[in-house]
Amino acid sequence: MCEKFVNVEKIFGENVFTLGKMKERLPKKIYAEVKNIIDHGGEMSLATADVVAKAMKDWAVEHGATHYTHWFQPLTGITAEKHDSFIMNPDEEGHMLMEFSGKELIKGEPDASSFPSGGLRATFEARGYTAWDCTSPAFLKEDATGAILCIPTAFCSYKGEALDKKTPLLRSLEALSEQALRIARLFGNTEATKVTASVGPEQEYFLVDRGLYLQRKDLIYAGRTLFGAPAPKGQEMDDHYFGVIKERIGSFMKDLNVELWKLGISAKTQHNEVAPAQHELAPIFNNANIAVDHNQLVMETMKKVAQRHGLACLLHEKPFAGVNGSGKHDNWSICTDNGVNMLDPGETPNQNIQFLLVLACIIKGVDIHADLLRQSAANVGNDHRLGANEAPPAIISMFLGEQLEDVVKQLIETGEAASCKEGGRLYTGVSTLPDLAKDATDRNRTSPFAFTGNKFEFRMVGSSDSIASPNTTLNAIVAEAFCEAADILEKADDFDMAVHDLIKEYLTEHQRIIFNGNGYSEEWVTEAERRGLPNIKSMVDSVPSLTTDKAVKLFEKFHIFTKAELESRAEILYETYAKAINIEALTMADMAGKQLIPAVITYTTELAASLSAVSEACPEADVSVQKELLIETSSLLAESQKAFKKLKEVTAESAAIENVEAQAKSYHDKVMPAMTALRAPLDKLEMIVDKEIWPIPSYGDLTFEV
Repeated sequence: MCEKFVNVEKIFGENVFTLGKMKERLPKKIYAEVKNIIDHGGEMSLATADVVAKAMKDWAVEHGATHYTHWFQPLTGITAEKHDSFIMNPDEEGHMLMEFSGKELIKGEPDASSFPSGGLRATFEARGYTAWDCTSPAFLKEDATGAILCIPTAFCSYKGEALDKKTPLLRSLEALSEQALRIARLFGNTEATKVTASVGPEQEYFLVDRGLYLQRKDLIYAGRTLFGAPAPKGQEMDDHYFGVIKERIGSFMKDLNVELWKLGISAKTQHNEVAPAQHELAPIFNNANIAVDHNQLVMETMKKVAQRHGLACLLHEKPFAGVNGSGKHDNWSICTDNGVNMLDPGETPNQNIQFLLVLACIIKGVDIHADLLRQSAANVGNDHRLGANEAPPAIISMFLGEQLEDVVKQLIETGEAASCKEGGRLYTGVSTLPDLAKDATDRNRTSPFAFTGNKFEFRMVGSSDSIASPNTTLNAIVAEAFCEAADILEKADDFDMAVHDLIKEYLTEHQRIIFNGNGYSEEWVTEAERRGLPNIKSMVDSVPSLTTDKAVKLFEKFHIFTKAELESRAEILYETYAKAINIEALTMADMAGKQLIPAVITYTTELAASLSAVSEACPEADVSVQKELLIETSSLLAESQKAFKKLKEVTAESAAIENVEAQAKSYHDKVMPAMTALRAPLDKLEMIVDKEIWPIPSYGDLTFEV
């Protein structure tokens, strides 16, 4: 537990080997070399790496570290680490030596055979490499075993294929920077040397009592409830959102903040979310690469701190049916290294030609690659959330707001935007309250990809997902649009006329992706179909977009993925889906067969005994209630048993399919409906069976007893 009073300035970043600590500990020449590589790329000499490694090791040992690890992000979607101690063989006098070389810092060699590779590696091909990512600072993880020096790394196979989330992200960031610089220089910004994607991911999560969590196999194995009748009260009173934070939750949040601040993670906002037991944490924006690393640490730390408080943190997108699930709003912007946010419209966006071109390029990229952007946010849990009147629909569209929509309309219709709507003032009508400056547009919570002032908010991402894939895709599609625009404008004789015409062309051709209305309405589904926008409803349906000719051309052009790497990821996604649903189906069968159906049999037996006893003791007594309950319960029990057998049957059939795509489709088309069919009667029975007999905690227990 953290101390009562926290000095944030003192503890912030204390467990991070920051540039400041590096500057203090390294010779000036070495530090300058490292800083230049971080800022502009390049290969570090082994001599320099040796100096950095010694300084890093000394700092870590001073903080209690005995081991180091190359911390990487394989295609499991989580992180991986193998701990090696600093201890070397003792000297002749028996003194223990602690060493860490530049070679050990730069490269590691974990076994690559047991991580997902999607066919890139055969099982017997075990060699893989981790490579130090010096652009993301090393840090210390503290736990009961002590402190571990964690070195962020990329992970690749012996043949050089990316086996992780970080490598493609870094490639996409370089592509985006190169192409965005071309746009910046067209508008006279010659001082910029790099453009960075900045990301601020909002993280939603649930907290439940750990004791109750451990009584539910579905939460343990699947991360979500596979059975559960609605609680008497859910979120319909709207009283949890931004409500007073309970003391137990507040204690967790305080401890969590301290842990994150020590890791240099700028956790800023915390509040109750819409659903009972649901909460949110949001950080300040950071470089996209570091933001991805930080978000992985946020999720890991949430789980660790929750356990310390007797809680369980649920990151699944839909832990409970009937109440809102959890997402991760990925706020994305692009900034030059000389301080220009290329998505800042300024006071008069209709006159900001650079902003209008950037906006037009992003509109074009999102329209052309809507399927890829949708796929980047697809996971098993998100299938339960997207389009469920709590999250964006599965149809990609862009919200610009009234001000920009008006500017775009003028440009399309007349080729000029002579005016733009202003925000004005908001008058409260109370003399003691200040009048407020009002934004020029409202927000739209139903939009998957919304402009929110000086950034875009990609609201589709699932709460348990790594944000690496969405940002890799977003960087790639924008880089392509910038590249195509720059190719045209760099050759133009009359730049002003050329950029004017190009903005109008892009907006006219791709305006179908712009939608400012209600994304939850059935009318939008019909309208989106009329516009020709893809409506990809499931993770399984989204996977083919990765390997289309269009996608391969995009990713290979900017050296982000090879065709083989894309095909491997498609195979991994199919495998992941099949494995996840198989686990859920087996867990359902286990719970139904060993817990729920036996409990119902116990209850019906008691009902029958009660009916017989009352009838025998008093033949004139009214036993209609017992009869009615016995008939209803027995009918639902028979329905449950039939569905139970069907689920086991279709699960076995799907598991036997060898082709990964066919298997994933079978789990989606056959096993998922069978799971729904089994859940329905057992959820009804939960509302009938004596609570003392029902073997698992209810929704009310889980969401309100925290």
